[in-house]
Amino acid sequence: MIKMNIKNYIALAALLPITFATAVNASAIKQTKGDFEDKFRQLSEVLPTPNVYRNAAGEPGERYWQQRVDYKIKVSLNEEKRRITGHEEITYHNNSPYQLKYLWVQLDQNIFKESSIANTANNFGGIGRRGPYTKAGDKQTPAKISLGELRRQQFMADNNLGYEISAVKDNKGNQLSFTIVGTQMRIDLPKPIKPSDSIDFSIDFAFNIVEEDAVSARSGYEHFPKDAREGGNDIFLLAQWFPRLHAYTDYEAWTNKEFLGRGEFTLEFGNYEVEINVPADHIVSATGELTNPEEVLTKTQRKRLKQAETAKRPVFIVTEAEALENETKGTDKRKTWHFKADNVRDFAWGSSRKFMWDAKGYQQNSNEMPQVMAMSFYPKEGGDLWKKYSTESVIHTMEVYSRFSFNYPYPTAQSVNGPVGGMEYPMITFNGPRTKLQDDGSRTYSQAEKRFLIGVVIHEVGHIYFPMIVNSDERQWTWMDEGLNSFLDGVAGREWDHTIPWGVEPRDIIGYMKSENQVPIMTQSDSVLRLGPNAYTKPAAALNILREVILGRELFDFAFKEYAQRWKFKRPTPSDFFRTMEEASGVDLDWFWRGWFYSTDHVDISIDKVYQMRLDTHNPDIDFARLRDIEQNKPSSLFVERNKALNKELWVDRNKDITDFYDANDRFTVTNKERNAYQKLLKKMEPWEREVLARAVKEDNNYYVLEFSNRGGLVMPILLELTYTDGTKEEQYIPAEIWRRTPKNVRKLIVTEKKKELASVVVDPGWETADVEIENNYYPRRIIPSRVQAYKAKKSTDKVKRDIMQDIKTELKPVDDEKSDDEQEKGN
Repeated sequence: MIKMNIKNYIALAALLPITFATAVNASAIKQTKGDFEDKFRQLSEVLPTPNVYRNAAGEPGERYWQQRVDYKIKVSLNEEKRRITGHEEITYHNNSPYQLKYLWVQLDQNIFKESSIANTANNFGGIGRRGPYTKAGDKQTPAKISLGELRRQQFMADNNLGYEISAVKDNKGNQLSFTIVGTQMRIDLPKPIKPSDSIDFSIDFAFNIVEEDAVSARSGYEHFPKDAREGGNDIFLLAQWFPRLHAYTDYEAWTNKEFLGRGEFTLEFGNYEVEINVPADHIVSATGELTNPEEVLTKTQRKRLKQAETAKRPVFIVTEAEALENETKGTDKRKTWHFKADNVRDFAWGSSRKFMWDAKGYQQNSNEMPQVMAMSFYPKEGGDLWKKYSTESVIHTMEVYSRFSFNYPYPTAQSVNGPVGGMEYPMITFNGPRTKLQDDGSRTYSQAEKRFLIGVVIHEVGHIYFPMIVNSDERQWTWMDEGLNSFLDGVAGREWDHTIPWGVEPRDIIGYMKSENQVPIMTQSDSVLRLGPNAYTKPAAALNILREVILGRELFDFAFKEYAQRWKFKRPTPSDFFRTMEEASGVDLDWFWRGWFYSTDHVDISIDKVYQMRLDTHNPDIDFARLRDIEQNKPSSLFVERNKALNKELWVDRNKDITDFYDANDRFTVTNKERNAYQKLLKKMEPWEREVLARAVKEDNNYYVLEFSNRGGLVMPILLELTYTDGTKEEQYIPAEIWRRTPKNVRKLIVTEKKKELASVVVDPGWETADVEIENNYYPRRIIPSRVQAYKAKKSTDKVKRDIMQDIKTELKPVDDEKSDDEQEKGN
């Protein structure tokens, strides 16, 4: 989980003339008397010890460092062979306090080799994978292997996939020794790179591009055989396309984990200069700014770009007619597009003769920030859907996300349509939804497709903030980018159109929260059982609850923005997020992080009993009358009632001449004896006691004791809706701290005015806390609706959401086998 690399710890201890307190191992603290469980135990026991790199407030420490890698790349696309060849010159800056004897490089394309660990260790019976076995009861029964899986295997066997590394040289042309280890390469250096030094070297590489739909990748080509051009056309989306340096960090040293397909990428910031050589009729979208528009764009296209800077609506740089002409003709000529990108952690690009291109300038609120060009690239298949909503969605995302974090720092923000359902890179995103071709040749889109496009653009452009700028370690902690981003895309979506079922509501994760098929959020990406709920929806729901229920918007928004600004262009860990949110909000949230992120407990708060109490005043003239009322309102004895029915005559009725005081008065008749005792009691009281008692007698309030039990294990605030006999309602908020000393059962005293008699109580009436069992939230218990009634109620409120998510599940292009299943789970 969260750890400090032992090598760094030893080196730090030797380097600094100060002593750090070692974090106590939580497992060493055990409860041996009774069964008390401290849900509020301080999280510092499991978080890494603060140091000069990352301090106790969650800020970068005074000696924080991170490496830097600059790239100059020349790459050529062979469209006919669907092949990339490239040469990259790399400058690696060692900003760490340690010497480096070798460098680790990511070779992500090697995941497509038949011999890769991801392929050979593919567990088809595993959770979250499609495979040849399905469960029937407790037995594994064979099922059919899908044609899609066979297609993937055949494509990998037929296309010689993975990198071909032809040379690794220093800046003098000398060969450097290298060793390839799966999706990684170690480059051995002639001499160590000392702290504050750098090294220049180059890599020559090539690989065959995968067909995205065949292997379910994060990038690749898509073929359009029905286009008018002979042989058809392709859209190329290129990501993870060049050998990239692994990150070297203060918390883990080299982050060289094998790429298995699920855990995404941990990278260093740097400057990029990239030359992309493609067929001359291709339009290229890429990370960064185009530096040679006069060489690749016509005079008219350059004029349109200028107009787009101040346009009210997107302006076409390449029109649909021009794109269709390119798509039809083809050419043997080539062009080279030059792009420059400063201070980015990755570089991706898309290329196709099918692309039309629109753009619109976005001027941020701060006049100090340069204008951003929001742009979209899409084929005719995108149609009116993309023309209307893609670029506008890009701008809307920046408007909302910047309010929660910082001004968008880059010159472009792009949305590109292609075979990838949704992926993100600095300044560029790949998004999949399209229109559908009708029998009459026109193109149209459904409501679900419209909502999906807007939603996926918001989500992927949001990733430019998290993790492309707030540079979390995706391979280790997927939730730090996907969970935070899923929370914010919900905010942005609801601000686009609140009638659309955007984002993650706490009620959406109830099924997952009570399932046995889960692991804590703080689990490494490749070990998570169900990535969608674990990394997307559960952390997003948790943050929604933290904002709307626990902290309130003002405190949450301030703390979240503080986190984003502290770690802009830096590499935060979970502990930095947890500590910043606490330090900036001023609220101890250790119980919240522990329950939501480190456990698989769920929320199930039951209201078990409600006692109606009355004040014992000790005044016999008051208390005896109340006791008489209680006695008289008790149900009559069964024996007495049956005797009456038989007209049984009582002894006292037959002998009325024999009576005394007690026949005329009951046991609640007040005498001087009781009144004198009361006066003596008053004299013994302190003056403040008599004042409190007198006020209580005068107010004559109702006193109710509510009993709650925590059946799910996850402590949470108790949200109450109190309904009174006069029909009015009142909401009350009981902080989570009520569970501090008794985490399993608590009682709460509720005091109401005499005329406000309690009729019923509901826990979490708005479904705001992800409570998994609704029926025990009612007191008195309600009659549970039939399944038909429940279905009708749900249908009337959730039909739109159900329809859109079904369409998304049907039409979404998967990123990879695992992520396809997980993305669908996220939708559910």
